Amino acid sequence: MKEPDGGRKPINARAENIASLPSFRSAYAKRRCLVPVDNLKAKRLYAIAMKDGSPFALAGIWESWKHPETGEVVRTFAVITTEPNELVAEIHNRMPVIIAPDNYDRWLSPIEPDPRDLLAPYASEPMAIWPISTRVKTQRNDSEDILERVEPSPAR
Repeated sequence: MKEPDGGRKPINARAENIASLPSFRSAYAKRRCLVPVDNLKAKRLYAIAMKDGSPFALAGIWESWKHPETGEVVRTFAVITTEPNELVAEIHNRMPVIIAPDNYDRWLSPIEPDPRDLLAPYASEPMAIWPISTRVKTQRNDSEDILERVEPSPAR
């Protein structure tokens, strides 16, 4: 996650190799975090959320380091991804790891060195997925109505 050369910083870390890759290994062992969200927007113009509308937490890791030229403290994080559950597999080949509330403390615990079992796909049943507007592609369109269901575009 450290990229002082100005290169592209990873925003995702694959669950399958997070404990072994030098760029993620230390953060996975010692600096895990939760990323609270109430929905996800997939690249293929779909929203993903819990059916009941409740917020949920994505598994993340974080780093803090000093930029070699400016001395500025830089903080970065990456979301951990895994294989998709049945619902998400309809639109994508990966999904963020969702940590169940009962496991928040365990995920965040510095004395839990390898909570690998928490990196499995989240169950499909409590989740919903629906097509959304192409307006989501533009950052200035930051309003709740971009998450409203739309008719899917015909396949080309």
